[in-house]
Amino acid sequence: MGYVTSLFAHKVVAAAGGGVDAAAMLASVGIAPDDPSDAGRMVSAERYYDMLERIAEKIDVTDLPVRTGASMLLDEYGALGLAFKAATTLGTSYARVERYARLWTSVVEYELRPVTGGTLFILHRSGERRLGMRLSNEATLVSAVAIARQVCPVPLAPVEVLVRHPAPRSIAAHEDWFGCPVRFGAELDAILYTDEVLARPNILGDEGISQYLTSHLDAELSEITREPPLVTQARAAIAQALSEGAPKMAEIARGLGLSARSFHRRLSEHGLSFQSLTEETRRDLAEGLLRDERHSLAEIAFLTGFSEQSAFTRAFKRWVGTTPATYRKDMTRR
Repeated sequence: MGYVTSLFAHKVVAAAGGGVDAAAMLASVGIAPDDPSDAGRMVSAERYYDMLERIAEKIDVTDLPVRTGASMLLDEYGALGLAFKAATTLGTSYARVERYARLWTSVVEYELRPVTGGTLFILHRSGERRLGMRLSNEATLVSAVAIARQVCPVPLAPVEVLVRHPAPRSIAAHEDWFGCPVRFGAELDAILYTDEVLARPNILGDEGISQYLTSHLDAELSEITREPPLVTQARAAIAQALSEGAPKMAEIARGLGLSARSFHRRLSEHGLSFQSLTEETRRDLAEGLLRDERHSLAEIAFLTGFSEQSAFTRAFKRWVGTTPATYRKDMTRR
């Protein structure tokens, strides 16, 4: 069950303006009209994408991601925003995002990758590239530059911005705001910076404050990444059972010493269902096995509970947005 910070929902609804019913849109992701904007409160990523698609039915969303991302302020990101601001260079600021982004989303990972001509700040987001995800990706790339401009002592523009999905009907607003070429239909979602720009000192960089904040963030990260023992045990049991086909909840519950009803209730307390936990376990197991080239795709399909390789391929493409073979090839390039 993926999540994103509710801050994103508040921002995109505000950017949409009077063309949408703000209260109804926020209610669709579980936010009441009088709920404050809080980066620490999470909403379902799927419901967030649904909301973006409902907005697209009401207004022209061509430049909505630009307006949304541009409105992001570091002071709204809590301790992570302060740590970004206190980092001594822009490159160090982005390294904080790479490490601590899990504090505001479970569906996006970031990577700093040196390449010819500079360094890419890459956004990795798995799943079907539906409209809601495409809009979210564009807004995320814009926000990554918006917060960088808040710590940079001189005007900042990337070398190039890359976007995996096809271009909207116009990219004029995107290129005007970024101040550089924006290439849609690329292999990555990323921002290319020169190394000189990333080495530039931040306006408020302070090593002492930075160390204090990162220790606080490490503690927060440790808290959210620590799974309850029941969930950890259930994942292990599901993974072990997958080679015999799709596991049944009653059998997994019995192995954990629980009734099916108690098992269902306790998973619900952690915001999980047996189906979602099985799906996540299958996906995690598949991704891990694909990194080990000793296993063929047919073996991995069997070990993750699929009777046919074609069914595994369809499921993996739904999870990650690419085929198992392409995913394995991309992993070997890193």
